[in-house]
Amino acid sequence: MDADSESDPNRRRGLIEAAAGALAAMRAGEDDGALDRLAAAVRAAPDRHANARELMLLLFHECSAMVAALGSGGTAPVKMQVYDDDGHEVPIDEADPPVRTAVRTLLAEVHGDTDSAAAQIEIALANAAPEEMATLMVQALRWTLRLSEECAIRDLPVPEWIRGG
Repeated sequence: MDADSESDPNRRRGLIEAAAGALAAMRAGEDDGALDRLAAAVRAAPDRHANARELMLLLFHECSAMVAALGSGGTAPVKMQVYDDDGHEVPIDEADPPVRTAVRTLLAEVHGDTDSAAAQIEIALANAAPEEMATLMVQALRWTLRLSEECAIRDLPVPEWIRGG
């Protein structure tokens, strides 16, 4: 999170509530409802761009923490794979732009390079079409859910707001 959200606990709390609501909607199979919740949180802010960036960085940061936990704190590798619509693995550079952005953002976070993660999100916000941004947000939500489920199975920590409790 950036200094703005850290200095305003109400803003941070609102972003977490929006992300938690979106995750709950996705758990219920309501992808559109999940995006509606995130879009409402973004629109509610005076600086929509900042809220969109912070929501995505919040999700990718939590994904990174769960990847680290699953990778035994970095001692065991965690493999990331990208698949096309037919279920075939593809190199990251051949993936759709929102998926490439998601992978690069997560990898930057996993390697502790928050600035590069933020830069990936900034590039997407500046250049991506709205439907690409929606795809990026859905990807972040899906990874958050899948990683949290795997962490729960392995009895690893998952933030309460992600667990839905």
